[in-house]
Amino acid sequence: MTFLSAALLLFLVMDPLGNIPLYLTALKNVEPARRVKVIMRELLIALLVMVIFLFSGQAFLSALHISEPALTATGGIILFLIAIKMIFPPANETDVKNEEEPFIVPLAIPYVAGPSALATLLLIMNGEPEKWPVWLGALFAAWLVTGVILLAAGPLAKILRNRGLIAIERLMGMILVAIAIQMLMDGIAEFITFIATQS
Repeated sequence: MTFLSAALLLFLVMDPLGNIPLYLTALKNVEPARRVKVIMRELLIALLVMVIFLFSGQAFLSALHISEPALTATGGIILFLIAIKMIFPPANETDVKNEEEPFIVPLAIPYVAGPSALATLLLIMNGEPEKWPVWLGALFAAWLVTGVILLAAGPLAKILRNRGLIAIERLMGMILVAIAIQMLMDGIAEFITFIATQS
């Protein structure tokens, strides 16, 4: 995996365009003048959580004795399920009840630093841990683009409207399906190779 492919994968998993309606709903009771500060704070918290997970995920895997082929195949399945949800979102996905200013939940976690993003970081880092500066840069790049999109949530929602947001999210979901299938196939191939070398 390269810097560009890792950054693209993380960007797709963070799904900022799909999160625009959720952000707008969660921030509806926050003063318009304060919304940018809240979004910036939550984005920084999300970045901190993801950076910590990027570097601590390897120890987590070692403690659980999870092999690389198993992680690759599992990552493919998880990404596939995420992609299906992006293409066919639940009818009540935008029902966010929040009476006060959101803090950490749900804007930072799980909207940006969700289980899917953390699992992807785990998968990327486990493949080539020695390239951690590349993965850190890819994470920052994906987070930066995600942040710009979420900070412009209001204007983008007006320009693209609901239909436009749904169409783009479904297109991103279709790309993610292809990536997920490739990861699953890679995991199975790695497992078969591992079994062949052991016999």
